[in-house]
Amino acid sequence: MHVFPLHPLMLLACHHRRLRSPPFLRGLAPLKKKKLGLGGTTVEAMLSSLHHHHSSSSSDTDNNNGNKNGSSSNSGGVLAAAVPSARDLVLACADLLQRGDLQAARRAAGVLLSAASPRADAADRLAYHFARALTLRADVKAAAAGRLVAPGLVSAATSSAAARLASSSAYLEFNQIAPFLRFAHLTANQAILDAVEGARRIHILDLDAAHGVQWPPLLQAIAERADPAAGPPEVRITGAGADHDTLLRTGSRLRAFARSIQLPFHFTPLLLSCAATRQQQQVASASTTTTTTSSAAASLELHPDETLAVNCVMFLHKLGGQDELAAFLKWVKAMAPAVVTVAERETIGGGFDRIDDLPQRAAVAMDHYSAVFEALEATVPPGSRERLAVEQEVLGREIDAALGASGGRWWRGLERWGAAARAAGFAARPLSAFAVSQARLLLRLHYPSEGYLVQEARGACFLGWQTRPLLSVSSWQ
Repeated sequence: MHVFPLHPLMLLACHHRRLRSPPFLRGLAPLKKKKLGLGGTTVEAMLSSLHHHHSSSSSDTDNNNGNKNGSSSNSGGVLAAAVPSARDLVLACADLLQRGDLQAARRAAGVLLSAASPRADAADRLAYHFARALTLRADVKAAAAGRLVAPGLVSAATSSAAARLASSSAYLEFNQIAPFLRFAHLTANQAILDAVEGARRIHILDLDAAHGVQWPPLLQAIAERADPAAGPPEVRITGAGADHDTLLRTGSRLRAFARSIQLPFHFTPLLLSCAATRQQQQVASASTTTTTTSSAAASLELHPDETLAVNCVMFLHKLGGQDELAAFLKWVKAMAPAVVTVAERETIGGGFDRIDDLPQRAAVAMDHYSAVFEALEATVPPGSRERLAVEQEVLGREIDAALGASGGRWWRGLERWGAAARAAGFAARPLSAFAVSQARLLLRLHYPSEGYLVQEARGACFLGWQTRPLLSVSSWQ
């Protein structure tokens, strides 16, 4: 088996500090969450308590400064117990949105936005982004109902071209400072490399090509293992996405890289419509009948002498529902690919088929992103402008989408993605031991090895932070 090299693009050093050792991901029990019963009076009490806490903090400070013994006339323990947590307010706001009380939901989100900051500690930054996402959700619902909304938020969500342009540099920064994308790309690449060994013509269908950062290491590995007598194989990538200009730039960069290593290479852009891209237009348009499968099948070119690999890194959750997912997987199966690689988010408890209950979805999303924000805080120096950009333009927009109308499908987890794949006729293709070892090496060399954890289970590879699984990579045939 060919050893897949750690390409320089995958080995950018980062700052880290020592952390306590995490337990293994194996055997984790689901988090037990109490049922939400947040009525209007409960939320009003939360808001009143938080307002009282902020208004009294300055006077308490003055009293403390004037007291010779340095003690406060107020009981800190009693006050602290009365102040709701940011999580309480997020779940209360989500509950109000679920019940259609947009005015009270905006008020709860407004309290969080005024109290939290995108530049504070991890918990504060997380609260800020969830408050913003819930405000956006409230404004989208109000706009759909024909009500007046605050300017800016809805337009920011619907101007998808401007949003993609603003997030491009942040996406590249995210690929450098955090291991999530690199872990997914590296592990999927090794699965593809193993599956296409010996092929003279290779076709990779990338369903979310973005900036193409996954492919230079794989192209180099293919070129390096080529038989000198026969020469390197021909590689063709069909890169799918929602923005044609981005795909053209990606193709130009990959062609230039392939020329530099003398690898025969072609890149074909493929415009793709799916639930994630259609959601951007929800305010202006009620629905569309275009499906991912039909939009891809209309333009996809296949050659019988090519060995096909289908790459679904952070893609399947964007599909519109169970029917669209099933149709998509059957369409992929009909192309008889040598391998299908899948990378998706994980959550404690194994995931959910769909979370229609917004408070439950907010709780699951907070569990996931609190670990992501803590990991970034441990990985990147305080005050990092790169981290701020990543959290605002990448993770913040992910949170917006996770709490949006189509976000209920984000938390299926490997078991449910795997069940859908098997129902479409796929069988699991276990990742090689080297793929798992290489993922561990990547983390050990460049990230806090006592915080991040890689584990192999059920033929897949999992990346976690402390006790929480965050991402899984699997391959199918």
